[in-house]
Amino acid sequence: MAISNIHETLLMYTKQKTTINEQLSNVMFDMVSASRKNADIQQQYNEKLQDLYYDPDYGYGTDEYQVIVAEYENDHEFELSSLEAWESELELEKNNLETQLNEITSFENTWTKLLQSNIKNDFSYGGAGQ
Repeated sequence: MAISNIHETLLMYTKQKTTINEQLSNVMFDMVSASRKNADIQQQYNEKLQDLYYDPDYGYGTDEYQVIVAEYENDHEFELSSLEAWESELELEKNNLETQLNEITSFENTWTKLLQSNIKNDFSYGGAGQ
């Protein structure tokens, strides 16, 4: 009876690990997406600055050029700060999930050792020595 309860507990831990691994995979995918979005934002910003530089009406050397560059820079910094906040949240969530996974693995190892001990005891005392 005890062995079946331990098996059930081990199955519960396996299910929890599977769920956490799925969540961890989703977070890692989001982290990759955030990195790609960061690169895309930087590329768009660089293209806007380059287009502005060569613009005949507002390009380099005009009075409006510095004002427009400052606006672009402010917008760019805002986008990056929002993205960095999201990346920080993802990193925190990843660390929490990894901690949970380590705890469950530790519990699972303990229960596995208990199962092995119970099986050994059942074999030793259950009629093999008679």
